[in-house]
Amino acid sequence: MNIENTQSQMRKGILEFCILSIIRRGEAYPSDIVDEMRGCNLQILEGTLYPLLTRLKNSDMLTYRWVESNSGPPRKYFSLTPKGEEFYKELEATWNELANAVNSLTSKKESLVSTAGSVSFGSDSSNIPTNTSTTDKLDEQ
Repeated sequence: MNIENTQSQMRKGILEFCILSIIRRGEAYPSDIVDEMRGCNLQILEGTLYPLLTRLKNSDMLTYRWVESNSGPPRKYFSLTPKGEEFYKELEATWNELANAVNSLTSKKESLVSTAGSVSFGSDSSNIPTNTSTTDKLDEQ
């Protein structure tokens, strides 16, 4: 299994949510989105960003406006539409649910195997029956 491929797939899964998170704070110019993502150690190429922005715009999640530039062609600044805001809220809820589940699973220190052999009845630990293995029973005979 290729770790780089798995890492790439994980990043792609959160890319749209991260981009919408940036745009949600206010109008955003694509190269500023790239810079902010890179500043957070999320590498993205403009060749990946522009098609995603276009797809989100075509789905009525984003709108844009042209702003004249002093140093070149006009710039396209993106912002969320009301539909995009609702979509973002759904993604945010999903992200929070997934992040909590993953954090819960990855922070557990106890093995399932180590706890599977004991059974407890109430708070009196002196009468706790434990499962014994077949080998232990054979040794007793």
